[in-house]
Amino acid sequence: MSEKKTSAFYQRQHRQRMRDQGFVKKEVWILPRHGALLTQYEKQLRRTVAQGLTLAGFTNGGLNAMTQPSLWAIVSLHDALQKEALIQSGEVTVELVQGADPSILITLSEYGDLPVYLTIAGEQIIVESLMWPLADINDVVKFNDEVLRTHKLFPLSTISLDTMLDGNEYYTMFGALSATSLLSNIIFEVETLADNVIKAADAYSPFLNHDTSVLEG
Repeated sequence: MSEKKTSAFYQRQHRQRMRDQGFVKKEVWILPRHGALLTQYEKQLRRTVAQGLTLAGFTNGGLNAMTQPSLWAIVSLHDALQKEALIQSGEVTVELVQGADPSILITLSEYGDLPVYLTIAGEQIIVESLMWPLADINDVVKFNDEVLRTHKLFPLSTISLDTMLDGNEYYTMFGALSATSLLSNIIFEVETLADNVIKAADAYSPFLNHDTSVLEG
């Protein structure tokens, strides 16, 4: 069985993709409360006019407030996502994962094929992505303290420690929003989470074991 890819793998993939497209990384200084706004501007600058995408909606004449259902179901949300320009362009793929608790697997090529899972629990939508196994952290106490003090720097997302089906514990980054949210807001939440995963992988890298190997699946 192949090992799980961690956020460090997707961070490297994302950086290489950005370089291949001619982008360069720039450091900026802003107030913490402007983090979400900066993320929006960054995404808008990276998109070309040819894609026909808008910052708020990434729409192709899809759902709006008049056609929005009162409460999303996982199947209807999956079907709606497939009609969006961002998915039809091939930049993002969505797959319905059946099971006791169905979910949507969203793979973002811009972020090195980072996988994000979306689930619906009652009146809440959860989007989440795996970060690292607990065993990869060189000082768990200091790392947990650092996360508690700095996770607010990643807008709309936070980090949890969860036990997976394999019995091991993993750090996960997640965001939550209402199950009545507009489709454009759900897509923005997914992209913001992906962006935060990459940034968190860089910010917390000193806490990772240096000899940790990330194997491709």
